[in-house]
Order: sequence, then structure tokens, then C-alpha cells
Amino acid sequence: MWGRIVSRRPNPLPRVYRWRTNLIHIPLMTLATAVCGSLSLLLSFVDKHGRAQYRIAHVWARLLVFLSGCSLTVRGAENLRKYPVGVYASNHTSYMDTPVVFAALPFQFRILAKKELWPIAFIGWYLDSSGQIPIDTRNPRATLHSLAVGVKALRSGMPLFVFPEGGRTPTGELQNFLSGAAYLAIRAQVPLVPIALTGVYDLLPIHTRYLYPGELTATAGQPIDTTGMTPRQTDELTERLRTAIAELRGDPGTARAETPENALA
Repeated sequence: MWGRIVSRRPNPLPRVYRWRTNLIHIPLMTLATAVCGSLSLLLSFVDKHGRAQYRIAHVWARLLVFLSGCSLTVRGAENLRKYPVGVYASNHTSYMDTPVVFAALPFQFRILAKKELWPIAFIGWYLDSSGQIPIDTRNPRATLHSLAVGVKALRSGMPLFVFPEGGRTPTGELQNFLSGAAYLAIRAQVPLVPIALTGVYDLLPIHTRYLYPGELTATAGQPIDTTGMTPRQTDELTERLRTAIAELRGDPGTARAETPENALA
């Protein structure tokens, strides 16, 4: 059994962080989101391939990380460039995970995200106009349709990003993984790349609105080869993905070393 990751976020959070969040961080982050979202919406009428919108999203994400008072370190960046067409998957700890992912990945991609994000002003506009893929895990038929759209995007050469936990962790620990990321990688016969996010849970855990700035890290592991795998091996690949992310996070009780059979040469 894996051990428990200890959070460094104070409980209760000192008032100074609450004041800074309400008076500085949130107003500036909201302004950045409004400006970038509006610009992305305007460009969507002429940006047929979404490249300009991706660049805006990348700038927006880096701005949000900066305005939150955090620094972001990307480790294993060579694994992000080795096989750009693949399925990228990470643990889901916070609303700030999405900006961290957009800031960390150095190429255009599509993200499978909960459909509940689409009605949100600016963020939903970008998701819709840039061709991101909504997913409704409560509706099996809609989920299958979203996965089919994802496979089509992968086969056309567009990378995908997925949060395989399906929702934010309430404790900071890894939850059970849904099989969507593994299924997509196997169906499209592309690598599955594990990414571990650390520090983001401490910044903004679920059920809170106050930021606790610190160091954020996105660590990309070795891509997992899916060549020759079949959909029957989806559960096996899902477990390999979860283990790889746990190791990258440094969860107590997990081995830190990559094994040759889990990686592409």
C-alpha cells in the first residue's frame, strides 16, 4: 500500500494569504483570463487550425502561474518532445492543473475535459472555439462519442491530454484511474506519456478559494509503448500508467526507477 503524501499547506491558512488572494491574485488572474479569452474568441474566426489560439492559451497559462505567485519547473522535458503525437495523462489535484498543463506542454494539443467547463465565460469560449473535446462520464454513450473524437484527433496527428482520475483528488493522493487515456492510446497505437503534477494541490486544493503559492513541478516520464496492444489490455495499461505517475510523484512505497519494459527505447 502506498504511503500518504504530506501536504505543506497550513491548516488553517493564515489570513495574509486570504487577503492576497482576494485583493491581488484573483483580480489579476480574472483580468488575464478575460483578455486572453476574448482575444482567442476573436481569432477563432480566422484561425482555422487553432495554432494562434494555442499560443494565446500558452501565454494565458504562464501568466496565471506567475500571477498566482508560483514558479513552475518542467522535468523530463525530453519525454515531451520525443513522441509529440501521443496521449498525455497526469494526476488531477486542483483547478490550477489546467493552466499548469498548458504552460508545460510545448506543443499544440487537444484536451478531454468535463463538459461542465463549457458554460464558463472566457474559459468555455476558448474550449469550444479551439476544438477541445467535452466528456460526460455520467453518460456512457456520450463518453464513447468523445473517445471516438479523441481517436480521430490522434490519428490526424494531434496530441491529446487527459486527466484519468476524472476529477480532482480530495486529499492530494492518487485516486482510481478511468480507462479512457489507455483506451485512446491503444486504439490510436500511440505512446501514453505519464505526467506527475506536484505542488498544485497545496496551491489550491478542492473546496477552497484561497491560494498558497509555492513551487510547482510537472514531471514527464518515459512514454509507454502501445504498439501491438489491443483494447483487451486497457486495464493493464491503465494500471501501468497509475504506477508510473505514482513513481514520478515520489509516492512513499513506490519504486523510483523506470523499468525497460515500461518505456520506449
